[in-house]
Amino acid sequence: MKKKDRYLKIVEWSDEDQCYIGSIPGWIGKCCHGDNEVEVYHQLGQILEEWIEIYEEDKIPLPSSITAKKYSGKFQLRIDSDLHKALTIKAMQADQSLNNFCGKILKKTILQADVTRANKANSADAKNRAAD
Repeated sequence: MKKKDRYLKIVEWSDEDQCYIGSIPGWIGKCCHGDNEVEVYHQLGQILEEWIEIYEEDKIPLPSSITAKKYSGKFQLRIDSDLHKALTIKAMQADQSLNNFCGKILKKTILQADVTRANKANSADAKNRAAD
């Protein structure tokens, strides 16, 4: 496995910029953009290889990869007391534990955001093809 394969590379559509944005979360961040998703991904891979080279030449340890990290499934979340109370009531009404209820809300929100992003990207691609 190449060193660059250990890092999460994300290319996503930006409504604000009206283009694809490439990033490496937890290390490089947003670092390239363009109108073609595949080209942005390729550009992102090249940038990552260059950063790895620079780190190795300067004898700087590479950051740990989030793709290799093991997640426990637990994290602590601090919210205000009114929201805590409202969530507890909603969980009780759904006959679920607070933990299970919040987990389902988070999962639904994240998955819905992914679907929305994908639909917008597909719509932008269709508009670009129609313009060509």
